[in-house]
Amino acid sequence: MSNDIWKRAEIASPCIQVCVVHPGVGICTGCFRTIDEITRWSVMSGQERADITASLPGRAPRLKKRRGGRAARLKNPRPTD
Repeated sequence: MSNDIWKRAEIASPCIQVCVVHPGVGICTGCFRTIDEITRWSVMSGQERADITASLPGRAPRLKKRRGGRAARLKNPRPTD
């Protein structure tokens, strides 16, 4: 697979090739874009891409780890009866 698409003379894609969309938040855990933003990226204007790119750092806290979850259950399994 070639990475040539990421080297065009345009506003660079924020993709870091860790493409997992968080089911609860609806944004990619790698680049913080929405599915719509990811799919439309190639047809967006430069200004639209710049606006989205500027907003991405503010989206990161939405994916902040919470206490508990699967990892906590694996570390502290429930006692069996």
